Amino acid sequence: MNITLISLDNWGFNRRISDTLREKGHTVTYIDFHKFKYTYPSFFHRIYNYFLKTFVKRNLKMEFYGRKIIEQLQQNNEIQDLIITIKGDHIDSESIRDFKKYTKKSIAFFNDSIGRCPKIVRVIPAFDEVYSFEKDDCKNYNLKFITNFIYDNILSDPAPKSFDYKVFNISSKDRRTPTIVKIAQVLKQKGLLSKIIILDTKNSLQNAIGIELIQKPIPLEKVNEYIDKSLVLLDIQRDKQQGLTFRVFESLGKQKKLITTNQDIVNYDFYNPNNILVIDETNVSIPLSFFETEYQEIPQEIIKKYTLEGWTTVILQQETI
Repeated sequence: MNITLISLDNWGFNRRISDTLREKGHTVTYIDFHKFKYTYPSFFHRIYNYFLKTFVKRNLKMEFYGRKIIEQLQQNNEIQDLIITIKGDHIDSESIRDFKKYTKKSIAFFNDSIGRCPKIVRVIPAFDEVYSFEKDDCKNYNLKFITNFIYDNILSDPAPKSFDYKVFNISSKDRRTPTIVKIAQVLKQKGLLSKIIILDTKNSLQNAIGIELIQKPIPLEKVNEYIDKSLVLLDIQRDKQQGLTFRVFESLGKQKKLITTNQDIVNYDFYNPNNILVIDETNVSIPLSFFETEYQEIPQEIIKKYTLEGWTTVILQQETI
């Protein structure tokens, strides 16, 4: 198949999808529109865009992304069999409708919830088919359910017995940050050496205990190094979202224990209370006993569903999850 993957890939996860599709024998064009840098021509344009977004539901930046993507699509030598768009709510709906001029089928995957990103609703009708990792959105808007994925190869070597860090987390500064700071303090009080990184471009968390600040994203390869050196991964659920983050699938693929605030994780087939500690962010309790038992392996037939091999198989509609 001739496939074009369109993605706002600010952390680098989605490039792995194009790699996997190529490994399956498909001809793949990858358009990462995170690389298209929009700048306002003047202060007037910034004010103008504010009024457009507020009163007309237009966005100059989204329209810019749409134009640049279509320019890239026009360079394809033939009509695509499939265009897959990830984070399509960052593109204007008219441009997304125009994608259909360049493909036999246009589908979307959203790993944000409509509760957090209501703009998703506006672009759903522009696609032929829409997938989401949010169960309630699938039910309420007649979307197809699929989770995020294990983006890295599962370790074939035995897991190391010693680690540099007890807990690892990396995230952007947002509404989750106060919870992360609270957990970092609990871990420090318990004497658990952890690596908690927050991308804070304004450097506003300088006095946070147990937190390491960075001002620009670090490569995914470096993130994986920290994961390999850590015993447990930390996952904090976003407000108005139940869909599972990539941190969950990093833990699953790398056979790492997980501490999470996502209460819905107990409903997934890989859930094992020995491996996954579900905590209440309002009353953080992290027993030391969780760190003292070894990880219990998950059956391979379950793991396979969440690999990129399994994920792309579902997206290409060769089977259902």
